[in-house]
Amino acid sequence: MEAIVYRELRNKEMKIGLLNLEPKYHNYALDKLCYYYMSKGADVEDYFALSYNTYDKIYCSSIFSWTKKADIPFGAEIGGTGFGSNVELSPEIEEAKPHLNYGFTTRGCIRKCPFCVVPQKEGNLRVVGDLLDLWDGKAKEITLYDNNILGLPEHFNLVCSQAKLNGIEIDFNQGLDHRLLTPEIVKTLKSIKHHEYRFAYDNPSYFKSVDNAITMLQNEGINRCSWYVLVGFDTTFQEDLDRLNYLRSRGQNAYVQRYNMKTNKLLTSLARWANQHHIFQGMTWEQFCVKESKA
Repeated sequence: MEAIVYRELRNKEMKIGLLNLEPKYHNYALDKLCYYYMSKGADVEDYFALSYNTYDKIYCSSIFSWTKKADIPFGAEIGGTGFGSNVELSPEIEEAKPHLNYGFTTRGCIRKCPFCVVPQKEGNLRVVGDLLDLWDGKAKEITLYDNNILGLPEHFNLVCSQAKLNGIEIDFNQGLDHRLLTPEIVKTLKSIKHHEYRFAYDNPSYFKSVDNAITMLQNEGINRCSWYVLVGFDTTFQEDLDRLNYLRSRGQNAYVQRYNMKTNKLLTSLARWANQHHIFQGMTWEQFCVKESKA
């Protein structure tokens, strides 16, 4: 969101409309805006077109570049990766720590992957909070959206110790960097309540490090993880299929991520096969294709 000088709430209640262009997904920026304005006594609601003239401010946010942007209300403040700009929340809103049981404890990344906007948008990896900043004190689960928490091992250990102490299950939703795994980190991952751990196998050149990571995890009893597999960026279909078949042979789950939602018949079918884990584990790609042809 843009850095804006917000007017103070004075004699009348301010009314704020929030428009999430991808309502199936949490939008952290909009939730922070909601928390901030409600703490100031404002009336905050999901944007409703028929109420357009009643809003003092409208904020519209998008996560994905491919989401349609045709119906943005006139005069709305826009932000988010989906708009392709580095607009930011104002400091007082960015620093707010609503206890949402999801969010970030770090921002930025140590990598510079060519398909990822995080380095340009968020900069260098840094700590912005800890697990207790996100926790409402009651929830048994917290979802973290940190892009590369293993890049700060001391902070990672702190977050895990907080989770262990309070019986919190962690979902490292954006995945963990398999290249940064060590036997000590794997032991820590084993020791906490967790969702199925997620990693990424973005390119065939990572084969050796992926193979080492799976072996390290399985040696500690973390037998099955889920691996994001980027397709449609700089690999061939055969390279994509080879990565998936390798993961399947090691008893792993996979999730095909199509770059910018790139679609063609083969990639769509590949995603239908891999992303349904019971199908991925239950039949080969060739068997799936035969089944698809008969459907």
